[in-house]
Amino acid sequence: MMTTVALSKTNRRAQGKALREKCPRTALGEWKPRSESQDPLKLLEQSNADRIPGLIPLRYERMSESPFKFYRGTAIIQARDLANSPVSGITVQLCGDCHLMNFGGYATPERTLVFDINDLDETFPGPWEWDVKRLGASLVLAARDRSFSTHVAADAVRAAATAYREQMSRFAEQSVLGTWYARVTSDDLLDHFRKDEDFIKRLKTKGAEARSRTSEAAFPKLSEVVNGRRRIKDNPPVIYHFHENVRDFEKLQQVFWEGYKKSLQEDRRELFDRYKWQDGAIKVVGVGSVGTRCYVSLFLANEDDPLFLQVKEAGRSVLESPQGKSRFAHQGLRVVKGLRLMQASSDIFLGWGSSPRHDYYVRQFRDMKVAAEPETFKPSTLESYATMCGWVLARAHAKAGDAPMIAGYLGSKDTFDKALVKYSAAYADQAERDFALFKAAIRSGRLRTKPDKASGLDFLV
Repeated sequence: MMTTVALSKTNRRAQGKALREKCPRTALGEWKPRSESQDPLKLLEQSNADRIPGLIPLRYERMSESPFKFYRGTAIIQARDLANSPVSGITVQLCGDCHLMNFGGYATPERTLVFDINDLDETFPGPWEWDVKRLGASLVLAARDRSFSTHVAADAVRAAATAYREQMSRFAEQSVLGTWYARVTSDDLLDHFRKDEDFIKRLKTKGAEARSRTSEAAFPKLSEVVNGRRRIKDNPPVIYHFHENVRDFEKLQQVFWEGYKKSLQEDRRELFDRYKWQDGAIKVVGVGSVGTRCYVSLFLANEDDPLFLQVKEAGRSVLESPQGKSRFAHQGLRVVKGLRLMQASSDIFLGWGSSPRHDYYVRQFRDMKVAAEPETFKPSTLESYATMCGWVLARAHAKAGDAPMIAGYLGSKDTFDKALVKYSAAYADQAERDFALFKAAIRSGRLRTKPDKASGLDFLV
């Protein structure tokens, strides 16, 4: 049996630093606008190929509200652009759609509120730079959405870059297990931002909100008793039933949930068995996810002991080449693997399952989950929030990758920070040009924003 001598942290930092010869940090700031002959909307239309047809106009309607909303729904466009961008060559597990709204708070199994990446539908291995660049451009677009100055936008991106670089250097000095155990809790944030009174107030408000967002709290709001049976309330086109028109729906449910149960740890299978399925409905979420099959299912342990699980379709990641066979046999497993690799702590009900035609992953629908409200941000709030995102992203990449190598490449000076500020502003300009094309396509009738009567008849068949 051959053995390999592990390189020291110092040697791995040196290897990372040497990669600057191949890809100078200043090169990360480059963005050359696409030719006007290229049609980014073709990628958007291609991404709708297997979505629920009746929900595609609703997706476009949400995206049409602003360049920021458009950017959130078009990860596929930037993914194709990033595929040709300069990179250092260091691969990590990526979020894949790392805009600022895909960070948020949720509860660990120990009921500690943590701040982390909470949406990894597009997770896939790739260059660490891709996540950082998507985050940076989203901060600029969020600043512009609030009519903040270019200086405020630049300060926010710089804050994220600096936090990422400095925290990565800190994680590079920790043990592997130390990094694996690391998490950013609400108490950590309250301590770090204690001098920012407005931000502290917001954090405390979100903490209180998180504690009220549980299955128990959602139970009376999302469900009702119909003919003696607990049922999820309809609110079309956001929540609606479909299975009355699907043959053998109960059998499909049984097969799906039995398959899902096999993806859980043995102790959690026993926990899951204490709940009995009651009802399910399509639940439209987000911006980019609209039209994918997303389902909320109600289980009861007894008449007043609910569990809501979210079943979310997992397709091929936008970061994976669309050509050839996917490297993942099951796309739900791809998402679950990414969640477990990148998050500090994952949902105890996190698992995956399949229908005859689609892959899914499963997690709790509400488990003290809270998200930012950038439409209410002040300039200082955006900068503090950007710092949080950079910090958390560094932790996730350090856990799922080689922190000393990334830290060695980044160095201690602000060269990388300046490069990210430059790229983020340039790519935000590109996103705004793409948004203008999108709006023109709506006006011309090429794309429709009037929602149809949503159809989910093919949801689990």
